[in-house]
Amino acid sequence: MEISRRIARILGPFLVVLSLTEGFNIRTFAGNPAQVVFLNGTLLFVAGVAILQAYARWSWSLSTLVTVAGWAFLLGGVYRMAMPAAPQLAEGPATVVLLAALLVIGGLLSLKGYGRTP
Repeated sequence: MEISRRIARILGPFLVVLSLTEGFNIRTFAGNPAQVVFLNGTLLFVAGVAILQAYARWSWSLSTLVTVAGWAFLLGGVYRMAMPAAPQLAEGPATVVLLAALLVIGGLLSLKGYGRTP
């Protein structure tokens, strides 16, 4: 199985569950202390580096979402590690749009990962 499908099989369901649980629990996450934000950033950074180490290709295909997700995790992790006390996402339209985008991307990656091979 090609590496992009393997990563999509992990990343797709993860993004679907992440977007739904973050949406349902947004008020709980609003008051996280800086230490928790830093730890989250560390995990995002490691995930981003791992994805980019395994698969970093830019082409006009759905597999490009794997590379974009890797960069997003890496940069999001660096931001949270560098500024753990900075305000994080709060309730509002921007958060809803972001979580909806993550849900759609997760769904597309799941379809790519678990769908039939051409």
